[in-house]
Amino acid sequence: MKDFGILVVDKPIGPTSHQIVSIVRRGTGIRKVGHAGTLDPRASGVLVLCLGQATRLSEYLSTSEKRYLAVIRFGASTRTYDSEGDILHETGSVPKRKDIEEALFEFRGEISQVPPPYSAIKVQGKRAYQLAREGKPPELNARKVIIHELKLISYKKPDLTLEIECSAGTYIRSIAHDLGEMLSTGAHLAELKRLKAGPFTIDDAIPLPKLEVGLMVDKWERYVIPAADALPDFPVVKINQKNLDLIRHGHRIPADPSSSGMARGISSDGELVAILEAVEDGTHWHPRKVFLG
Repeated sequence: MKDFGILVVDKPIGPTSHQIVSIVRRGTGIRKVGHAGTLDPRASGVLVLCLGQATRLSEYLSTSEKRYLAVIRFGASTRTYDSEGDILHETGSVPKRKDIEEALFEFRGEISQVPPPYSAIKVQGKRAYQLAREGKPPELNARKVIIHELKLISYKKPDLTLEIECSAGTYIRSIAHDLGEMLSTGAHLAELKRLKAGPFTIDDAIPLPKLEVGLMVDKWERYVIPAADALPDFPVVKINQKNLDLIRHGHRIPADPSSSGMARGISSDGELVAILEAVEDGTHWHPRKVFLG
C-alpha cells in the first residue's frame, strides 16, 4: 500500500524537518505524514518519514539509537551551541590532540547532559528556544543519555570530526559545548550529519532532489519501504486467517510459551497487520497496534 510505509530522506542543510514533511504531503497526496525524530535546519542526513498508518510506528522509531558525523570547532562558545548563535566567549585557542582524546573518555557510556538553551524541550508549556528568544532562557535539568560509541575521525585545527552513536534525545550540540568547556578553549557544533536512525542508514536514504523528481512524475512509490520492514529488531509472528480475525477485534492470540517483548504480526501476503506484545507470562500476544481496516 503506497500510503502505509516509510520514506527515508537524505535531508540537505537548510529546510526544516517539517518543511520536508510538507513537501511529501503535497507530492504524494497523503494527508498523514510524520517524521520519526527531527533534524535541525543546519543538520543533514537521515530523516525517517512515516506515511499513513505507519505514523503509528513513529514512537518505536523515534526512540531508536542514532549515529552522527559531527564537526566541532574549537576557539569559541556560542549562545545556541552551534554556529548560528552569537558568540558568548571567544578564546581563539585550540587544544592538543592528546588532551582531546583524554577528555573524550568522559563522553562515553552513560553521561549526564544539559540540553542547549535553544532547544525544542517544553518548559511550562513553551519551547525552550521561545523562552530564550524572549530573553528568559530556562533552567534546564540535566538528564541521562547513552553514548554507545564515540570515534575520533580527524582533527584539523580548529575542527574536530567525531562519529557518535547515541541514544535518542542526545544533543550533539551539548557534547560540543561541554567538550569546549572541559578543555577551556570554548567550542561549538559547526556541522552535523545523521548517518543512521534506528535500522535506516544514509545508504537507505533518498536525496531530496531525487525524491522531488519522483514526486513530480508520480514515481515516488518505488522509494517506499514497506511498514513490515520498519522494525527489523522485532521478531516476526505469522498471522493466519483465524488469528487475523481475532486481532481485528482486539483479541489476544496464542504465542509460543517462551515469547517475550514486542513482535511484528505479519499476514500471509507479507503485510504488517499488528504490533504485538507478549503477555500472560509469554503465552499470548496482545495487539498493541492494529493496522487493519
